[in-house]
Amino acid sequence: MRGFRFLAVAAGVLGGLTGAAYGLFTRQSRRARVVIGVLDAPPPRADGVYGAGSGTPVRFAVLGDSMAAGLGVDDPADLPGVVLATGLAEEVGAPVRLETHAISGSTTRDLSVQVDRALADPPDVALVIIGANDVTARLSVPVSAALLGAQVRRLRAAGVGVVVGTCPDLGTVRPIGEPLRSVARTWSRGLARAQRVEVEWAGGVAVPLGDLLAAEFHARRVDYFSRDQFHPSAAGYEAATSVLLAPLCGVLRHEWWPR
Repeated sequence: MRGFRFLAVAAGVLGGLTGAAYGLFTRQSRRARVVIGVLDAPPPRADGVYGAGSGTPVRFAVLGDSMAAGLGVDDPADLPGVVLATGLAEEVGAPVRLETHAISGSTTRDLSVQVDRALADPPDVALVIIGANDVTARLSVPVSAALLGAQVRRLRAAGVGVVVGTCPDLGTVRPIGEPLRSVARTWSRGLARAQRVEVEWAGGVAVPLGDLLAAEFHARRVDYFSRDQFHPSAAGYEAATSVLLAPLCGVLRHEWWPR
């Protein structure tokens, strides 16, 4: 993710507030940006075939933003795509080919390009994680959710099984001070709810990451966040993949097993 533009969020929701309140939000946004900073390098790439067995591998695509790409981990084995590909292979008893299209910094407006690439040779199942950058870029909730729904429909029309990890709860990010953290929490959770509706209407499976993981990320923030205190650590990604694996297995069995 390319820096958290906290001031844009604050300005958008505060509307007519000025003076001391506006100054407080501005100072909080600047402090948070200094603390978070920018990670030194993009996440490692580890596309390839995972799991044992013979025959044509199941094809698993990962699309979305920095959380989908795995920004914050150093060891390729800890990338969420790798962890999930390995888990899928074990569960379905077939090798799985991981194909990563996710790009750090992406908003839902950027998702169509990733879907274009994936559909050039459609995978069997796709995971999409996106939304945090929509919050920080102040993209409206209805527009963001509708854009996501449109891309899920494109994937489904091509016969791709789709699981979407909805926007995480940005209220767990400790460098954001209150009351700005509450603004981020409210916006991100509202987006996650809207995403879930659109994804399900489009024929995908939505996994509410914020609802399922926020309490755990809050309680274990020292372990679950990476050096920048914004992106997950290897342990944080492990927690996320633990709630994504079962839905992916279910979708894959439904879409792929009859083949």
